[in-house]
Amino acid sequence: DRAEGAFNADPLAVLAQTGKLPCSLDTALELVGDLARWTAENCPQVTALSVNTAPYHDAGATAVQDLAILLATGVTYLRSLTDGGLSLDVAARQLLFRMELGTQHFLAVAKLRAARRLWSRLIEASGGSPVAARMTLQVRTSPRVLTRRDPYVNILRNTSAMFAGVLGGAEVLTSVPFDSLLRSPTDSSRRIARNTPLILQAEAQLQRVMDPAGGSWFLDSITRQLAEEAWKFFQQIETQGGMPSVLQSGWLADQVQAVHLRRSQDFAQRKKGILGVSEFPNCDEQRLDPAPSPQTVTSPGQEFPSKIGSLGPSLNGDSVTHSLLTAAGRGVTRMELAEMAGYYLDSVEIRPFAVHRFSQPYEELCEAVDAWAAAHGNPPVVFLANMRTVAEHTARGAFAKNFFEAGGFQVHTNAGFMTSEEAATAFSQSGAETVVICSTDKRYQELVPELAPKLRQAGARTVVLAGNPGANEATWRDAGVNRFIYLKCDALEILREILREEGVIES
Repeated sequence: DRAEGAFNADPLAVLAQTGKLPCSLDTALELVGDLARWTAENCPQVTALSVNTAPYHDAGATAVQDLAILLATGVTYLRSLTDGGLSLDVAARQLLFRMELGTQHFLAVAKLRAARRLWSRLIEASGGSPVAARMTLQVRTSPRVLTRRDPYVNILRNTSAMFAGVLGGAEVLTSVPFDSLLRSPTDSSRRIARNTPLILQAEAQLQRVMDPAGGSWFLDSITRQLAEEAWKFFQQIETQGGMPSVLQSGWLADQVQAVHLRRSQDFAQRKKGILGVSEFPNCDEQRLDPAPSPQTVTSPGQEFPSKIGSLGPSLNGDSVTHSLLTAAGRGVTRMELAEMAGYYLDSVEIRPFAVHRFSQPYEELCEAVDAWAAAHGNPPVVFLANMRTVAEHTARGAFAKNFFEAGGFQVHTNAGFMTSEEAATAFSQSGAETVVICSTDKRYQELVPELAPKLRQAGARTVVLAGNPGANEATWRDAGVNRFIYLKCDALEILREILREEGVIES
């Protein structure tokens, strides 16, 4: 009775994340129902199931989709538990809700507030008590917003998420070490992660306010909008048969994938930035030393089987959970426990929800450049042909520098050149094969027809112009310009093309 904790059984999340279960979904739901009954009777301070939306959030789900999936998963488990004999109030108290938060601070706060509002409405509509409508919520910083490049910025991302978690009313905060994507976190990074919520508690004293976000019209408005849209999406899921059906049909995966593709395009065009990666990359970054990962020790004879004989459950009339616990106490192996539970008599497989980190496409380019530089002695070089006065070339020179450094290039910049001859001579001495012309639209009219051919003659393989050419594109291409970079162009595709020309990547 004094035990506190959570078993966190969540077959739907496991299926979404891994793409398979070693039993049918019906069997899995029966097993978690049995676990909930045993837990309610024997460990009243422990929850049996978790409603974890992390697999969908990591794959790119919006806040609206995240909330709708939370409701649909919770409803699926409630049906299973009440069909197994638990009352609605007891069943609801067996659920621990787990969500992930990104760096859109106010949206994250509103998402948690909307989750509580929606769950309370759902339980009330189902005939549950106000006590059953209370949501126990655990939040964690989402890996989709974390970066491998310039990882110290992850400290700020994690702080933002933890702050939002407190404002949104989460009971449990999981603070993520800033180096978790690169290595097994060190004592130092774990200490920083631990102290982040402690500072929010002990120094910001957020725990002294019952509802820090209460009374904010802005947050209340976002919360209401999220709740309304999430309820509509939840109804779509229910119309198609609930979470088991939309997972197995692939409909939910398609919905999340569509959102991911649209968001990916925004990052590719730099409509949305990633600090330290696509915006203001740290080219002098000292990469973190890898730390040894903990070793997993498996005793002989304890491995899970890939296939097991169809002997079926061996329960002797007891609950599955009770039988498994009794058998485990007698030293029964995991293989035998799986057989008792009915594993590997059937299975279910779907297309898994893959983790899509926002920074991953840019980081893949930078890692390819790192490998190329290790073999060749230096990364590929881009030369900036900054033309005329500082006032004329600074804006686009800074834009071009940031643009190419996001792809791992080494950028040679300068104070500017007054003549095309000076720029061409400096370029030929730089060792670069890619050059970017940087100046103003007005200056380009006279400059590009003169400068581009000279840069070609000086050995430029690729001549890039910083700016949208508009009606001048054909003329400037005839003069020797290959590419144009400007706001909302597809930066990732242009970087890939030039890296292919440099021989850094193949496709």
